Amino acid sequence: MMINPLPRRTFLRAGAACVALPMLDAMGAKGETAPKRMVLVHRPLGTYHPHLVPEQTGLNYQAPRYLQKLEEHRGKFTLLSGVSHRGYPNSHHTDNAIFTGVDPAGVARGDDIHNSISLDQELAEHIGGETRVRSLTLNSANCASLSWNRKGVPVPMNRRRSQLFRQLFIDGTPEEIEAELRRLEHGKSILDDMRDQLKSLTKKLGAADRERIEIMETSIREAEQQLHQEEAWITKPKPVVEATEKDFADQTNTWLESQQRWYALIHLALQTDSTRVIVYGLGEHNNNNIADLEIGHHDASHHGKNPEKIEQFARYEEKEYANFAGFLKMLGETREPGGNLLDNTQVLLTSNLGDASAHASNNLPTFLAGGGFKHQGHLAFDPKNNYPLSNLFVRMLQRFDLETDRFGNSTSVLSELG
Repeated sequence: MMINPLPRRTFLRAGAACVALPMLDAMGAKGETAPKRMVLVHRPLGTYHPHLVPEQTGLNYQAPRYLQKLEEHRGKFTLLSGVSHRGYPNSHHTDNAIFTGVDPAGVARGDDIHNSISLDQELAEHIGGETRVRSLTLNSANCASLSWNRKGVPVPMNRRRSQLFRQLFIDGTPEEIEAELRRLEHGKSILDDMRDQLKSLTKKLGAADRERIEIMETSIREAEQQLHQEEAWITKPKPVVEATEKDFADQTNTWLESQQRWYALIHLALQTDSTRVIVYGLGEHNNNNIADLEIGHHDASHHGKNPEKIEQFARYEEKEYANFAGFLKMLGETREPGGNLLDNTQVLLTSNLGDASAHASNNLPTFLAGGGFKHQGHLAFDPKNNYPLSNLFVRMLQRFDLETDRFGNSTSVLSELG
Protein backbone atom coordinates (compact mmCIF):
# COMPACT_ATOMS: atom_id res chain seq x y z
CA MET A 1 0.00 0.00 0.00
CA MET A 2 1.35 3.45 -0.90
CA ILE A 3 1.77 5.71 2.13
CA ASN A 4 1.91 9.45 1.63
CA PRO A 5 5.01 10.90 3.28
CA LEU A 6 4.62 13.21 6.25
CA PRO A 7 6.25 16.63 6.05
CA ARG A 8 9.44 16.76 8.13
CA ARG A 9 8.05 19.54 10.32
CA THR A 10 4.75 17.88 11.32
CA PHE A 11 3.02 19.01 14.51
CA LEU A 12 0.29 17.57 16.72
CA ARG A 13 -2.19 20.29 17.64
CA ALA A 14 -4.78 20.44 20.40
CA GLY A 15 -6.22 23.80 21.28
CA ALA A 16 -3.34 26.18 21.82
CA ALA A 17 -0.79 23.36 22.25
CA CYS A 18 1.57 22.47 19.43
CA VAL A 19 4.04 19.58 19.81
CA ALA A 20 6.69 18.67 17.24
CA LEU A 21 6.74 14.96 16.35
CA PRO A 22 10.04 13.04 16.61
CA MET A 23 11.69 11.90 13.40
CA LEU A 24 9.58 9.08 11.91
CA ASP A 25 10.25 6.66 9.03
CA ALA A 26 7.27 8.18 7.22
CA MET A 27 9.09 11.48 7.11
CA GLY A 28 11.61 11.91 4.37
CA ALA A 29 9.94 9.52 1.94
CA LYS A 30 10.02 10.22 -1.78
CA GLY A 31 13.47 11.74 -1.56
CA GLU A 32 12.79 14.52 0.94
CA THR A 33 16.09 15.85 2.21
CA ALA A 34 16.99 17.58 5.45
CA PRO A 35 18.37 21.12 5.33
CA LYS A 36 22.10 21.81 5.53
CA ARG A 37 23.50 23.69 8.51
CA MET A 38 26.75 25.19 9.72
CA VAL A 39 28.17 25.55 13.24
CA LEU A 40 31.42 27.45 13.83
CA VAL A 41 33.13 27.01 17.20
CA HIS A 42 36.10 29.06 18.34
CA ARG A 43 38.57 28.19 21.12
CA PRO A 44 40.69 31.16 22.23
CA LEU A 45 43.93 29.56 23.47
CA GLY A 46 45.27 27.33 20.73
CA THR A 47 46.28 23.81 21.68
CA TYR A 48 49.21 21.70 22.80
CA HIS A 49 50.07 20.14 19.46
CA PRO A 50 51.98 17.05 20.66
CA HIS A 51 48.76 15.85 22.33
CA LEU A 52 46.62 16.63 19.27
CA VAL A 53 48.38 16.10 15.94
CA PRO A 54 49.21 12.49 15.04
CA GLU A 55 52.38 11.55 13.20
CA GLN A 56 50.38 9.63 10.60
CA THR A 57 48.03 11.13 8.01
CA GLY A 58 44.78 9.66 6.76
CA LEU A 59 42.30 7.62 8.77
CA ASN A 60 44.72 5.03 10.17
CA TYR A 61 46.50 7.35 12.59
CA GLN A 62 47.58 6.45 16.10
CA ALA A 63 45.43 8.74 18.23
CA PRO A 64 47.32 11.12 20.53
CA ARG A 65 45.92 12.05 23.92
CA TYR A 66 43.27 14.52 22.72
CA LEU A 67 42.10 12.53 19.70
CA GLN A 68 41.41 9.59 21.98
CA LYS A 69 38.47 11.65 23.26
CA LEU A 70 37.09 11.69 19.70
CA GLU A 71 37.82 8.06 18.87
CA GLU A 72 34.18 7.05 18.42
CA HIS A 73 33.89 9.68 15.69
CA ARG A 74 36.90 8.54 13.64
CA GLY A 75 35.96 8.83 9.98
CA LYS A 76 33.37 11.51 10.70
CA PHE A 77 35.81 14.42 11.00
CA THR A 78 39.02 15.74 9.52
CA LEU A 79 41.79 17.28 11.60
CA LEU A 80 43.67 19.77 9.46
CA SER A 81 47.21 20.62 10.56
CA GLY A 82 49.51 23.20 8.98
CA VAL A 83 46.71 25.70 8.25
CA SER A 84 46.32 29.37 9.19
CA HIS A 85 45.44 32.83 7.97
CA ARG A 86 48.90 33.56 6.64
CA GLY A 87 50.48 36.88 7.57
CA TYR A 88 48.45 37.50 10.72
CA PRO A 89 50.26 39.01 13.73
CA ASN A 90 51.01 36.84 16.75
CA SER A 91 48.32 38.21 19.04
CA HIS A 92 45.11 37.33 20.85
CA HIS A 93 43.21 40.01 18.92
CA THR A 94 43.27 37.95 15.71
CA ASP A 95 40.18 36.19 17.12
CA ASN A 96 38.28 39.05 15.44
CA ALA A 97 39.18 37.62 12.03
CA ILE A 98 39.24 33.87 12.58
CA PHE A 99 36.03 33.37 10.56
CA THR A 100 36.56 36.26 8.12
CA GLY A 101 40.04 35.59 6.77
CA VAL A 102 40.39 39.31 6.09
CA ASP A 103 43.61 40.58 4.54
CA PRO A 104 46.35 40.76 7.22
CA ALA A 105 46.32 44.56 7.07
CA GLY A 106 42.81 44.46 8.55
CA VAL A 107 44.06 42.96 11.82
CA ALA A 108 47.49 44.57 12.00
CA ARG A 109 46.38 46.58 15.04
CA GLY A 110 44.09 45.33 17.76
CA ASP A 111 42.68 48.81 18.37
CA ASP A 112 41.89 49.45 14.70
CA ILE A 113 40.24 46.38 13.14
CA HIS A 114 39.09 46.66 9.50
CA ASN A 115 37.20 43.46 8.94
CA SER A 116 35.26 41.76 6.16
CA ILE A 117 32.20 39.51 6.25
CA SER A 118 32.46 36.33 8.31
CA LEU A 119 31.73 32.85 7.01
CA ASP A 120 28.49 32.52 8.98
CA GLN A 121 27.07 35.82 7.72
CA GLU A 122 27.96 34.99 4.13
CA LEU A 123 25.86 31.87 4.51
CA ALA A 124 23.11 33.62 6.48
CA GLU A 125 22.60 36.04 3.59
CA HIS A 126 22.03 33.00 1.38
CA ILE A 127 19.68 30.89 3.54
CA GLY A 128 18.84 32.93 6.65
CA GLY A 129 15.25 33.77 5.73
CA GLU A 130 14.16 30.12 5.79
CA THR A 131 14.09 29.82 9.60
CA ARG A 132 12.75 31.75 12.57
CA VAL A 133 16.22 33.10 13.36
CA ARG A 134 18.56 34.13 10.55
CA SER A 135 21.69 33.16 12.50
CA LEU A 136 22.93 32.94 16.08
CA THR A 137 26.11 34.43 17.47
CA LEU A 138 26.72 32.92 20.91
CA ASN A 139 29.67 33.89 23.02
CA SER A 140 30.89 32.90 26.45
CA ALA A 141 34.24 34.63 25.85
CA ASN A 142 35.40 38.12 26.72
CA CYS A 143 36.31 39.12 23.20
CA ALA A 144 34.99 41.03 20.23
CA SER A 145 32.34 39.41 18.07
CA LEU A 146 33.36 36.44 15.97
CA SER A 147 30.64 37.35 13.48
CA TRP A 148 30.85 40.36 11.09
CA ASN A 149 28.61 41.76 8.37
CA ARG A 150 29.61 42.65 4.84
CA LYS A 151 30.77 46.13 5.88
CA GLY A 152 32.95 44.77 8.68
CA VAL A 153 30.57 45.69 11.49
CA PRO A 154 30.39 43.17 14.38
CA VAL A 155 27.13 41.25 14.75
CA PRO A 156 25.64 41.46 18.28
CA MET A 157 26.24 38.38 20.39
CA ASN A 158 24.07 36.52 22.88
CA ARG A 159 25.73 35.53 26.17
CA ARG A 160 22.62 34.24 28.01
CA ARG A 161 21.27 30.72 27.49
CA SER A 162 18.00 31.39 29.31
CA GLN A 163 17.23 34.38 27.10
CA LEU A 164 17.96 32.34 23.97
CA PHE A 165 15.76 29.47 25.14
CA ARG A 166 12.85 31.87 25.63
CA GLN A 167 13.47 33.39 22.19
CA LEU A 168 13.36 30.01 20.46
CA PHE A 169 10.91 27.91 22.46
CA ILE A 170 8.51 29.94 24.63
CA ASP A 171 5.45 31.47 22.97
CA GLY A 172 4.20 34.82 24.16
CA THR A 173 0.64 35.39 25.30
CA PRO A 174 -1.74 37.07 22.80
CA GLU A 175 -1.18 40.36 24.63
CA GLU A 176 2.60 39.95 24.49
CA ILE A 177 2.48 39.13 20.78
CA GLU A 178 0.34 42.20 20.11
CA ALA A 179 2.80 44.37 22.06
CA GLU A 180 5.70 42.85 20.11
CA LEU A 181 4.00 43.60 16.81
CA ARG A 182 3.60 47.23 17.89
CA ARG A 183 7.28 47.31 18.83
CA LEU A 184 8.26 45.99 15.41
CA GLU A 185 6.12 48.59 13.64
CA HIS A 186 7.66 51.31 15.77
CA GLY A 187 11.11 49.98 14.94
CA LYS A 188 10.40 50.08 11.21
CA SER A 189 9.14 53.65 11.52
CA ILE A 190 12.34 54.70 13.30
CA LEU A 191 14.48 53.11 10.59
CA ASP A 192 12.47 54.89 7.88
CA ASP A 193 13.10 58.23 9.60
CA MET A 194 16.81 57.46 9.94
CA ARG A 195 17.09 56.59 6.24
CA ASP A 196 15.41 59.85 5.21
CA GLN A 197 17.74 61.86 7.43
CA LEU A 198 20.81 60.08 6.07
CA LYS A 199 19.79 60.82 2.48
CA SER A 200 19.56 64.50 3.28
CA LEU A 201 22.84 64.49 5.21
CA THR A 202 24.83 62.58 2.58
CA LYS A 203 24.47 65.40 0.03
CA LYS A 204 26.54 67.66 2.29
CA LEU A 205 29.41 65.24 3.01
CA GLY A 206 32.79 64.42 1.50
CA ALA A 207 33.86 61.02 0.18
CA ALA A 208 35.25 59.67 3.48
CA ASP A 209 32.13 60.63 5.43
CA ARG A 210 29.87 59.18 2.73
CA GLU A 211 31.67 55.87 3.16
CA ARG A 212 30.93 55.95 6.90
CA ILE A 213 27.29 56.73 6.17
CA GLU A 214 27.17 53.78 3.77
CA ILE A 215 28.24 51.50 6.63
CA MET A 216 25.37 52.90 8.70
CA GLU A 217 22.95 52.32 5.84
CA THR A 218 24.06 48.70 5.63
CA SER A 219 23.33 48.28 9.34
CA ILE A 220 19.90 49.85 8.85
CA ARG A 221 19.09 47.46 6.00
CA GLU A 222 20.12 44.49 8.15
CA ALA A 223 17.99 45.75 11.03
CA GLU A 224 15.03 46.05 8.65
CA GLN A 225 15.54 42.50 7.42
CA GLN A 226 15.63 41.30 11.01
CA LEU A 227 12.42 43.17 11.86
CA HIS A 228 10.62 41.74 8.82
CA GLN A 229 11.79 38.24 9.71
CA GLU A 230 10.61 38.59 13.31
CA GLU A 231 7.26 39.93 12.08
CA ALA A 232 6.81 37.01 9.68
CA TRP A 233 7.38 34.45 12.44
CA ILE A 234 5.90 36.10 15.53
CA THR A 235 2.43 34.56 15.22
CA LYS A 236 3.71 31.11 14.27
CA PRO A 237 3.85 28.64 17.18
CA LYS A 238 7.34 27.87 18.40
CA PRO A 239 8.46 24.23 18.64
CA VAL A 240 7.52 22.57 21.91
CA VAL A 241 10.44 20.70 23.47
CA GLU A 242 10.82 18.57 26.59
CA ALA A 243 13.56 20.82 27.96
CA THR A 244 12.69 23.82 30.11
CA GLU A 245 14.26 27.21 30.67
CA LYS A 246 15.64 25.87 33.97
CA ASP A 247 17.68 23.30 32.04
CA PHE A 248 19.58 26.18 30.45
CA ALA A 249 20.05 28.40 33.48
CA ASP A 250 22.81 30.95 33.06
CA GLN A 251 24.51 30.07 36.35
CA THR A 252 26.31 26.73 36.68
CA ASN A 253 28.80 25.23 39.13
CA THR A 254 31.63 24.92 36.58
CA TRP A 255 32.62 26.11 33.11
CA LEU A 256 32.51 22.46 32.08
CA GLU A 257 28.79 22.23 32.83
CA SER A 258 28.16 25.61 31.22
CA GLN A 259 29.83 24.51 28.01
CA GLN A 260 27.80 21.29 27.93
CA ARG A 261 24.57 23.28 28.27
CA TRP A 262 25.56 25.58 25.42
CA TYR A 263 26.19 22.58 23.18
CA ALA A 264 22.84 21.06 24.20
CA LEU A 265 21.04 24.31 23.36
CA ILE A 266 22.79 24.56 19.99
CA HIS A 267 21.71 20.98 19.27
CA LEU A 268 18.12 21.85 20.17
CA ALA A 269 18.13 24.93 17.93
CA LEU A 270 19.35 22.85 14.97
CA GLN A 271 17.07 19.89 15.67
CA THR A 272 13.97 22.10 15.64
CA ASP A 273 15.20 23.97 12.55
CA SER A 274 14.97 27.25 14.45
CA THR A 275 18.16 28.36 12.71
CA ARG A 276 20.75 26.82 10.41
CA VAL A 277 23.75 29.05 11.07
CA ILE A 278 25.44 29.29 14.48
CA VAL A 279 28.71 30.73 15.80
CA TYR A 280 29.78 29.76 19.30
CA GLY A 281 32.75 31.37 21.03
CA LEU A 282 34.24 29.45 23.95
CA GLY A 283 35.84 31.39 26.78
CA GLU A 284 38.96 31.13 28.87
CA HIS A 285 38.20 29.00 31.91
CA ASN A 286 38.94 28.91 35.61
CA ASN A 287 39.78 26.05 37.94
CA ASN A 288 36.86 26.67 40.30
CA ASN A 289 35.14 23.51 41.61
CA ILE A 290 37.08 21.11 39.33
CA ALA A 291 39.33 18.84 41.37
CA ASP A 292 42.22 18.23 38.95
CA LEU A 293 42.59 21.86 37.81
CA GLU A 294 44.90 23.88 40.01
CA ILE A 295 45.62 27.01 37.95
CA GLY A 296 43.65 29.13 35.47
CA HIS A 297 43.29 28.24 31.81
CA HIS A 298 45.13 31.30 30.48
CA ASP A 299 48.01 30.81 32.90
CA ALA A 300 48.31 27.15 31.88
CA SER A 301 48.25 27.98 28.16
CA HIS A 302 51.28 30.27 28.60
CA HIS A 303 53.28 27.34 29.88
CA GLY A 304 56.75 28.23 28.59
CA LYS A 305 57.34 24.47 28.20
CA ASN A 306 57.00 23.96 31.95
CA PRO A 307 55.87 20.30 32.30
CA GLU A 308 53.57 21.01 35.24
CA LYS A 309 51.78 23.82 33.40
CA ILE A 310 51.59 21.73 30.22
CA GLU A 311 49.82 19.02 32.21
CA GLN A 312 47.36 21.55 33.61
CA PHE A 313 46.74 22.90 30.10
CA ALA A 314 46.23 19.37 28.82
CA ARG A 315 43.56 18.73 31.45
CA TYR A 316 41.62 21.81 30.33
CA GLU A 317 41.92 20.76 26.70
CA GLU A 318 40.96 17.14 27.31
CA LYS A 319 37.73 18.32 28.91
CA GLU A 320 37.02 20.68 26.00
CA TYR A 321 37.63 17.98 23.40
CA ALA A 322 35.47 15.56 25.39
CA ASN A 323 32.65 18.12 25.37
CA PHE A 324 33.11 18.59 21.63
CA ALA A 325 32.91 14.81 21.17
CA GLY A 326 29.69 14.81 23.18
CA PHE A 327 28.23 17.47 20.92
CA LEU A 328 29.08 15.43 17.81
CA LYS A 329 27.45 12.41 19.46
CA MET A 330 24.23 14.37 20.08
CA LEU A 331 24.13 15.38 16.42
CA GLY A 332 24.94 11.88 15.20
CA GLU A 333 22.17 10.30 17.28
CA THR A 334 19.50 12.67 15.90
CA ARG A 335 17.87 11.04 12.90
CA GLU A 336 16.86 13.00 9.82
CA PRO A 337 15.84 12.21 6.24
CA GLY A 338 18.79 10.56 4.54
CA GLY A 339 20.85 10.13 7.70
CA ASN A 340 21.37 12.14 10.87
CA LEU A 341 21.88 15.70 12.02
CA LEU A 342 25.67 15.41 11.90
CA ASP A 343 25.52 14.28 8.26
CA ASN A 344 23.73 17.52 7.44
CA THR A 345 25.69 19.90 9.68
CA GLN A 346 29.17 21.25 9.02
CA VAL A 347 30.86 21.67 12.41
CA LEU A 348 34.10 23.64 12.39
CA LEU A 349 36.21 23.89 15.56
CA THR A 350 39.32 26.05 15.48
CA SER A 351 41.35 28.69 17.30
CA ASN A 352 43.01 31.93 16.26
CA LEU A 353 46.19 30.77 18.01
CA GLY A 354 48.35 27.75 17.32
CA ASP A 355 50.72 27.83 20.28
CA ALA A 356 49.22 30.21 22.84
CA SER A 357 52.42 30.14 24.88
CA ALA A 358 54.09 32.04 22.03
CA HIS A 359 50.91 33.85 20.88
CA ALA A 360 51.61 32.17 17.52
CA SER A 361 49.00 32.66 14.78
CA ASN A 362 50.23 29.80 12.58
CA ASN A 363 49.44 26.06 12.69
CA LEU A 364 45.90 26.56 13.94
CA PRO A 365 44.20 23.46 15.44
CA THR A 366 41.30 22.92 13.05
CA PHE A 367 38.58 20.26 12.97
CA LEU A 368 35.82 19.91 10.39
CA ALA A 369 33.17 17.33 11.27
CA GLY A 370 30.02 16.09 9.52
CA GLY A 371 28.46 18.01 6.66
CA GLY A 372 28.58 15.17 4.15
CA PHE A 373 32.28 15.56 3.39
CA LYS A 374 34.64 12.69 2.57
CA HIS A 375 36.58 12.96 5.78
CA GLN A 376 40.29 12.23 5.77
CA GLY A 377 41.12 11.65 9.44
CA HIS A 378 44.30 13.71 9.55
CA LEU A 379 44.99 16.03 6.61
CA ALA A 380 48.45 17.55 6.99
CA PHE A 381 49.92 20.63 5.29
CA ASP A 382 53.32 22.28 5.61
CA PRO A 383 53.85 23.49 9.22
CA LYS A 384 56.40 26.06 8.02
CA ASN A 385 54.44 27.35 5.01
CA ASN A 386 50.84 26.99 6.09
CA TYR A 387 47.91 26.28 3.79
CA PRO A 388 45.32 29.13 3.76
CA LEU A 389 42.43 28.35 6.11
CA SER A 390 40.13 30.45 3.90
CA ASN A 391 40.49 27.83 1.16
CA LEU A 392 38.56 25.50 3.45
CA PHE A 393 35.95 28.22 3.98
CA VAL A 394 35.35 28.39 0.22
CA ARG A 395 34.75 24.63 0.09
CA MET A 396 32.34 24.85 3.01
CA LEU A 397 30.29 27.53 1.24
CA GLN A 398 30.24 25.53 -1.97
CA ARG A 399 28.55 22.66 -0.12
CA PHE A 400 25.60 25.02 0.28
CA ASP A 401 25.51 25.52 -3.50
CA LEU A 402 26.97 29.01 -3.31
CA GLU A 403 28.66 29.72 -6.61
CA THR A 404 31.89 31.16 -5.27
CA ASP A 405 35.59 30.44 -5.57
CA ARG A 406 36.80 33.20 -3.23
CA PHE A 407 36.40 34.05 0.42
CA GLY A 408 38.58 36.12 2.73
CA ASN A 409 42.24 35.73 1.80
CA SER A 410 41.74 32.43 -0.04
CA THR A 411 44.07 31.44 -2.88
CA SER A 412 42.15 28.42 -4.19
CA VAL A 413 39.63 25.83 -3.00
CA LEU A 414 40.40 22.90 -0.72
CA SER A 415 39.67 19.82 -2.82
CA GLU A 416 40.78 16.96 -0.54
CA LEU A 417 37.39 16.60 1.19
CA GLY A 418 35.42 15.88 -1.98
